[in-house]
Amino acid sequence: MTDGLNRRAFLGAAGVGGLMLATGVPASAHGRNVSTVYIGSFTSWGPPVGPGFSVGTVDSVSGKLTLTGGVPGIVDPSWFTYSRDGRVLYSTIESDPGKITAYTIVDAQRPKVLNSVNVGGAHPTHISIHGKYILAANYGSGSVSVLSLQADGRVGAVTDVVKHTGERAPHAHQVVTDPSGRWIVAVDLGADSVYVYSLDNAGKLKLNQQLKLPAGLGPRHLAFHPNGRYAYILGELRSEVTVAAWDAATGKFTPGQVISTLGDAKPPENYPGEIEVSPDGRFVYASNRGHDTLATFVVGEQGKSLAFASTTPTGGVWPRHFTLHPAGNWVYVSNQRSGTVNWLPRDPGTGKLGTSAGSVQVNNVGIVSFK
Repeated sequence: MTDGLNRRAFLGAAGVGGLMLATGVPASAHGRNVSTVYIGSFTSWGPPVGPGFSVGTVDSVSGKLTLTGGVPGIVDPSWFTYSRDGRVLYSTIESDPGKITAYTIVDAQRPKVLNSVNVGGAHPTHISIHGKYILAANYGSGSVSVLSLQADGRVGAVTDVVKHTGERAPHAHQVVTDPSGRWIVAVDLGADSVYVYSLDNAGKLKLNQQLKLPAGLGPRHLAFHPNGRYAYILGELRSEVTVAAWDAATGKFTPGQVISTLGDAKPPENYPGEIEVSPDGRFVYASNRGHDTLATFVVGEQGKSLAFASTTPTGGVWPRHFTLHPAGNWVYVSNQRSGTVNWLPRDPGTGKLGTSAGSVQVNNVGIVSFK
């Protein structure tokens, strides 16, 4: 969001219902293809405040998401990521000072806290794994942190913190590893830049490129095409996607096509929240907060171009985040201001989205993540 807008002024009520088995999975889903999901919501601001860390199940046939429990006392878990072996879950604690918390998820329905470590920055909005390190994008301090990982999955010490600079106050919003596994890519909304770093054996970052984008674009997140040659950069403040060619040999982006997330629509306000590429690389989706839709794009030229296809209402208000079901037939949208997670059917062949088929109440929801 813009510096002048209150990022903490959104809405959302969570409940747990239905008969449960001893595992925490709904009895009605016994024998069905059921996945565990983790849901993050904001607890320190509202109203209404969210429950924090919720646990649920998703039935891949009906799409239904059922809340089954949670981890008490977790403050503002706004992002989740997983260890390589899938036995440890990590969440941001989007506070000041910011933290990363590790959980064992050997029993997927009952996460247990392992430890929590300060990241050396404020309000981390995104985390990801890079080899033996975990990375954090710190929105409040405009910085990227590197922390070591211990052998048992616990978060270790901070090895480096790099602060961004720009014409506006920096606000790092995402940090990921490129598809080659060599480079670290950080997206900064305030600096209007995408930074590319290398990481040495001591866990220290070295700048390789600062891709400066148009002033006021507000790049929030990016997503790579599965072929590893292109990335799609989502501009929060201009409702645009920038297609950028990616050269993994040199670790550099070259910007190309720019396309609106709205088509011909002109809502009074709009701030895109999330972007995702379908696993087959044929479609790109972006959420529009304000227009309250998911935009669908068709990928052309092996990733080089996007064609706007449609927007689909999310069934709620202010879609901060969305995620595709692993089978590709459902999309789960975190509608923050209406406090709902809505699920929309998706045709994997055409990429087309349908209207909301159901919802569950989660106050101030920020993310849904499949184990």
